[in-house]
Amino acid sequence: MKRISILMVLILATGLARAQDIAGDWQGTLNAGGAELRLVLHITKASDSTFKATLDSIDQPGANGIPVNSVTLKDSKLSLDVAAVHGTYEGKVAADAKTITGTWTQGAALPLEFKRATAPIKTEHKPAKPSDIDGAWMGSLDTGAIQLRVVFHIVNTEDGLTATMDSPDQGQNGLPTTSVTRDGATLKIEAKGIGGVFEGKIAADLSSIDGKWSQGGATMPLVLKRVKDQAELERRRPQNPVKPYPYRDEEVSYDNKLQNVTLAATLTIPQGKGPFPAVVLITGSGPQDRDESLLGHKPFLVLSDYLTRHGIAVLRADDRGVGKSTGIFAKATTADFATDAEAGVAYLKTRPEVDLHKIGLIGHSEGGVIAPMVAARNKDVAFIVMMAGTGVPGDQILPAQGEAIEVALGKSPEEAAKNEAKEKEMLTLVETEKDDAVLQKELKEKMAGDVPEAQIGLQISQITSPWFRYFLTYDPATALRKLTCPVLAINGALDKQVLPSQNLPPIRKALQESGNQHVEVDELPGLNHLFQTAKTGSPAEYAQIEETMSPVALDKIATWILKQ
Repeated sequence: MKRISILMVLILATGLARAQDIAGDWQGTLNAGGAELRLVLHITKASDSTFKATLDSIDQPGANGIPVNSVTLKDSKLSLDVAAVHGTYEGKVAADAKTITGTWTQGAALPLEFKRATAPIKTEHKPAKPSDIDGAWMGSLDTGAIQLRVVFHIVNTEDGLTATMDSPDQGQNGLPTTSVTRDGATLKIEAKGIGGVFEGKIAADLSSIDGKWSQGGATMPLVLKRVKDQAELERRRPQNPVKPYPYRDEEVSYDNKLQNVTLAATLTIPQGKGPFPAVVLITGSGPQDRDESLLGHKPFLVLSDYLTRHGIAVLRADDRGVGKSTGIFAKATTADFATDAEAGVAYLKTRPEVDLHKIGLIGHSEGGVIAPMVAARNKDVAFIVMMAGTGVPGDQILPAQGEAIEVALGKSPEEAAKNEAKEKEMLTLVETEKDDAVLQKELKEKMAGDVPEAQIGLQISQITSPWFRYFLTYDPATALRKLTCPVLAINGALDKQVLPSQNLPPIRKALQESGNQHVEVDELPGLNHLFQTAKTGSPAEYAQIEETMSPVALDKIATWILKQ
């Protein structure tokens, strides 16, 4: 269920706003970690009186035109959403509409005041004669759980060396850096927006840079090597479909009117004469795009392609606050995401190509929790597929997950069990302590020594968020016992994130208690949490495995749906 990530990216994405006219350019300065970052906010007003915006971080190369995902203005209060990093900006527009005074929140809260820009601002660096280290440099970070590739693109300009940064396994490209300094063979690249620093020594033959990456109190070895061929940056993903497809694919959008969210999606429709059975795909935890992109894989793209080729229409959407969808991801819980899935079902009912009596849900990981929630209350759902869905509350899932992953990575069972006990203590504290000040203090004490000091605040904010608190206590059996529609529940036998031994038996038991006679619960040998063919099931393997989803799992799902 956890999203494993090391890079905290300062990205803002386009959206809606309604109210007074704040169109124009606004400039402010963010004091972050000793660095001053000048920001320019460009706001435009559409013909329907809504607002859209983009952001420039002018002191960071390549950080211009960043889209702002959600813009809301009500009673002079301006809110911007930063779904990719769970960050937000809230400010008050002055009566004369010349200043916006507020707070930027991303782990920590920082004051940020925007003023209307009155003069052109320098945003570009003019190129100069290339240096001997100009070009792309790639290395791999061992985070303990997974391997993440890092690429620096170094360019010499009239103002000196500049660089942008890619984290290709996380789908992040062109991340700005704050400064690049070189002293002989010593190179230092700072990215204060994400709290990261690379320091290394350039080899005499200019073929490598041997150094370390520091971020959030942690330091890891990072050896960069020249990228001679662009193909080196691409992971081989042979299952990704290539256009033209033998079916229709259509860009669509639909509203969750209950929560004022618009979901942007892709609908794929089989060839031939319908109406066709159809499914809504529901992503796992963390902000996900419609393909559920992760570590170079696009599981939902592969799944939707397979299903559509086998006569099943598929709707897959960007999560709220992600991609082209509106809404604020960081403030939503699993129950809120369930209403987004329900809006997808309602949309499919409007399509003449879809058989209204054969609309189902396929949920992966957290999506496998959401699918039963929706089906238990919505009779328009004809069937559901739970892919690595849970059968017990989150306060049981997470400690077991952590222990299993640590053992898969080589830790002794005794040490892993000891860490599991510590995690259980913290989760119990989050569930039982009602005084926030006391909770913060006790969590800091428990994390001291185990978590880098710089990361403690961020981790506390994550485990005390509305989503996390809901996930800890929600019991999936509540919805499972109410299901009357056909259910397929599958887990990979090597899944280390949602353990089949912990979850499949209670899923089976809850469905039996419902009296549901149309149930299939299966453990698929040799598959991991992503339903890849794996060796150990550790998340460290996800990126290295070329297969995105096992043909066994794909066939299992398609065949079962077509039988219903």
